[in-house]
Amino acid sequence: MKKVVLAPQGFKESLTGLEIAEAMALGVKRVWPEAETVAVPVADGGDGTLQALVDSSSGEVRTAFVEDAIGRRIEAEWGALGNGTTAVIEVARAAGLARLTIDERDLRNTSTFGVGQLFLEALNAGFSDFIIGVGGSATNDGGAGMIQAMGGKLLGKDGRELARGGIALADLTDIDVSGLDSRMVDASVLVACDVNNPLCGPRGASAVFGPQKGATSQDVQDLDRALANYARVIAKDLHTDVAEIPGAGASGGLGAGLMGFFDARLRLGADIVMDAVNIDEHLKDAELVIVGEGQFDRSTVFNKAPVAVARRAKKYGIPVIGIAGSLGAGFREVHEHGIDAVFSLVNRPMSLRAAMEDTRRLVTIATEEACRAMAINL
Repeated sequence: MKKVVLAPQGFKESLTGLEIAEAMALGVKRVWPEAETVAVPVADGGDGTLQALVDSSSGEVRTAFVEDAIGRRIEAEWGALGNGTTAVIEVARAAGLARLTIDERDLRNTSTFGVGQLFLEALNAGFSDFIIGVGGSATNDGGAGMIQAMGGKLLGKDGRELARGGIALADLTDIDVSGLDSRMVDASVLVACDVNNPLCGPRGASAVFGPQKGATSQDVQDLDRALANYARVIAKDLHTDVAEIPGAGASGGLGAGLMGFFDARLRLGADIVMDAVNIDEHLKDAELVIVGEGQFDRSTVFNKAPVAVARRAKKYGIPVIGIAGSLGAGFREVHEHGIDAVFSLVNRPMSLRAAMEDTRRLVTIATEEACRAMAINL
């Protein structure tokens, strides 16, 4: 065995993708001491994307004080990639649903203001290219708060600026971008997105994602009308029709705001990460690929990172092993998408907490056993 590519994503609330890859490398070396192991941590645009891109580019995680979805001052992380020009922003770090208690969730008034503040932080640090992970937001404001933070004005009939939040967009009549940060004119914005929902309607941001964020049926109707008005004013003042673009409904309509104001491009998150880490270059002369995530189940096949890596590996005829914290319903479907065999970390009766506290050692053991199986010559 000459070269093994280790391309796991982070195990949520446990280890980062790079830490998992390091543990995998120990397992590989126990079977093939002379093997070259190449760590290429990956992600699919959701949780862990920032860390994976930072680790793979020799960049760094930086912090900034911003406002969360309900206006509280928090410290949020963003990624400065090693090329010195690309910043990674995960919306959930600033305006995430997980930051709010159930009682604090107020989809009518939550705002992406903090996301705009992260943009400004990166711009001030000299970054001009952006990768945006849009999952996990607590908002439904179409990115309006982001625009307000960056100097854009959203005006009502009386010429006054609107309050923050999605419901205020029902009163929007004019958009003034004269004060919007001019550095964004030359910026490149790539949105990591794994949904194709339009902005409004039965498949739109409010109807599909609103209830998950605590919206009532009345909230959904009101917010959908507000976003429809937002789209009309964007078309009038910015000459961009965002209403029906697939992905416009991502992250409470943030996809629409990023496209309408910044001419952002939307791509599947896993594909963005695969290209950013140059996965194909690493795969070309590999003899084995090992992927991993917290749980393999039926959802893994929907362009999640392990399957995204496996599909590319199969272009070169490379076998792929999967290492998972656990195996859920439908996990065998991954075999139809390029992952040849999967192994669970759980090798004896144990609690979830015990497994998570011992993840590093368990990953090494599972990887070693998988490699021993590969080494058998029948």
